[in-house]
Amino acid sequence: MKIEANTPDEYVEALPEERKEVIQQLRDLIKEHLPEGFEETMNYGMIGYVVPHSIYPNGYHCDPSLPLPFLNIASQKNFVGFYHMGLYANEELLEWFKAEYPKHCTTKLDMGKSCIRFKNIKKIPFALIVELVEKMTVEDWVEFYEGKVKR
Repeated sequence: MKIEANTPDEYVEALPEERKEVIQQLRDLIKEHLPEGFEETMNYGMIGYVVPHSIYPNGYHCDPSLPLPFLNIASQKNFVGFYHMGLYANEELLEWFKAEYPKHCTTKLDMGKSCIRFKNIKKIPFALIVELVEKMTVEDWVEFYEGKVKR
């Protein structure tokens, strides 16, 4: 599901009605609980939360003109996607999340490297998402990123 939008507000507005509320709820929770320093933007056609160049001038190694990506949310064709690069980079955080997920949700965890796919939008474990969002600061993310990426 490709959404043509230049801002997060435009993205939400362009969504089908059944997805607007859940994406906006995720967005609100992220903005309220994400540690200071991350910036909301559009990247890769999704709502993104990045480490801006003002904090990490090197930017993303794949394209240094882009800020360092951290978290994204998107309405995909068959699911709502929640992308958290910390889960991909930090094995301890990933194991914590996998152990906690069944305590918050009755559906099976459907996950890729950094993507959690929520096919049933009525069963998104918002409390767990809040806990996850709060766990990694900008400084933590930059440290993990620099430790994993060889320049």
